[in-house]
Amino acid sequence: MLSMFEVLKFLVSFFLILPVVTFIHLSGHIFFVSIFGGTEKKLVIGCGKHLFSFWRIEVRKYYFWNGACEFKSLRYDNRLTNMIIYLGGSIFNFTSIVIVNWLIYSGRLEDSVLWNQFIYFSFYVLFFSLFPMYFSDGSPSDGKAAVLSLKNEHDDKITDDIQIRKDD
Repeated sequence: MLSMFEVLKFLVSFFLILPVVTFIHLSGHIFFVSIFGGTEKKLVIGCGKHLFSFWRIEVRKYYFWNGACEFKSLRYDNRLTNMIIYLGGSIFNFTSIVIVNWLIYSGRLEDSVLWNQFIYFSFYVLFFSLFPMYFSDGSPSDGKAAVLSLKNEHDDKITDDIQIRKDD
């Protein structure tokens, strides 16, 4: 039976922690897109109707569910750079897990439910983004796209959370 504390923990996790973990993941993709000369970059948090934008970040109605990073083209566009971009979100999630664990271990952060949930959701996102599979819409996971890119079998650069923007 769920206690009131567990229900509150669940709500905080899904409406605050998961969007932060998603933002970190998408920031990893955008970081590497930027390094490799990406143009017209945008980070989209959530799905549904557009709520507001600031800088190059768009927030949508269901901010707690999914997200995407968009860009138009890359200056350095080859199998290796594409693979790194696909893995960028996972690299950032893994790095955030290591940093939070180190801060807790070193006593700079107090071990708490908040940080445990952050680590849990970071592992969740990390695992499912790296698991080499196709989603129900036919788009590959980041891990699958990285493998396809390395094999030179992935041309469109679209995954569940990475999209090439077309001319409007």
